Amino acid sequence: MGLLKHKKPAVLGLDISSTSVKLLELVQDGDNYRVQSLAIEPLPDNAVVDKNIQDVDAVGETIQKAVTRSGTKTRNAAVAVSGSAVITKIINMPKDLTDSELEIQIEMEADKYIPYPLEEINLDFEVIGESETNPDTVEVLLAASRSENIELRSAALSLGGLTPKIVDVEAYTIENSSKLIAHQIDNDSTDKIIAVIDIGATMTSLNVLKNHRLIYSREQSFGGKQLTEEIMRRYGLAYEEAGRLKKEGGLPDNYIDEVLDPFKETIAQQVSRFLQFFYTSGQHNTVDLIALAGGCASIPGIDELVESQLDTPTVVANPFAQMSLASKVNPQSLSSNAPSLMIACGLAMRSFD
Repeated sequence: MGLLKHKKPAVLGLDISSTSVKLLELVQDGDNYRVQSLAIEPLPDNAVVDKNIQDVDAVGETIQKAVTRSGTKTRNAAVAVSGSAVITKIINMPKDLTDSELEIQIEMEADKYIPYPLEEINLDFEVIGESETNPDTVEVLLAASRSENIELRSAALSLGGLTPKIVDVEAYTIENSSKLIAHQIDNDSTDKIIAVIDIGATMTSLNVLKNHRLIYSREQSFGGKQLTEEIMRRYGLAYEEAGRLKKEGGLPDNYIDEVLDPFKETIAQQVSRFLQFFYTSGQHNTVDLIALAGGCASIPGIDELVESQLDTPTVVANPFAQMSLASKVNPQSLSSNAPSLMIACGLAMRSFD
């Protein structure tokens, strides 16, 4: 099963995160896209931990609920594995090889690049283009993941009544959906460096794109769960209740000043640290735009705070701003969840490869 890009039939984008299953279906609408189906179903606690599936049955059941709620008729799906579960390498290969020769050559040489026995991994590759340093070779992106990562996702999809057609890599799904936030840059987005910072419940990822191609990616543990735990501790609430009040409101008057504002400061510090990692990688020392994604991007005013502290234009990512919606899609739900749907959106766009 491919980890990267091949021509495929229409697929649902299915993002399995630590807290929910997000299902998204896009269809072509003239020169643009229409959001055809959408569902977000919460996962039981610990069904997925740090993006690793622990309870396949629970995830399968949640997928089935999402499919039913969305009303979609499509049964093929694309899912992603997180960056920490994937090894990617760019290698150079002779330019004149056919696809099948390239495949044989890569399989012969893969053990040089991959630290696992080849029978334990799924391997895929994509030709990026001619090498800048040697015109007789092409750059090839090699991606490998332990087979169990892919098998668990495939099993959960099958239990949910779906057929796994594509397994992608989260960073590349964000590369895909980042094209849809280019309009959020004031002027021409060519040559611009966009840092997409996806702050989920337990994990944060930084994906830096230049000309909409991924040039840097990094993940670490940090997320909205820390805010939920602070609410629990401060107000003596159960985890579920803390999470609900965080989303819906109804916490005591001092919540914003004493709990939410300090957490927003922490987010700004984390964003700054992430960008420092990128700058020390030596490729660039500024970015043109920070796009905040993931559940934490919906915290009111977080974009203004990050922009003022880092002195860099900052937006809340919304890949759906220029899309139409099918009548069954709730505009309110789409708009409030837009920043956390970047991965699902990048996966759903695989229908149009």
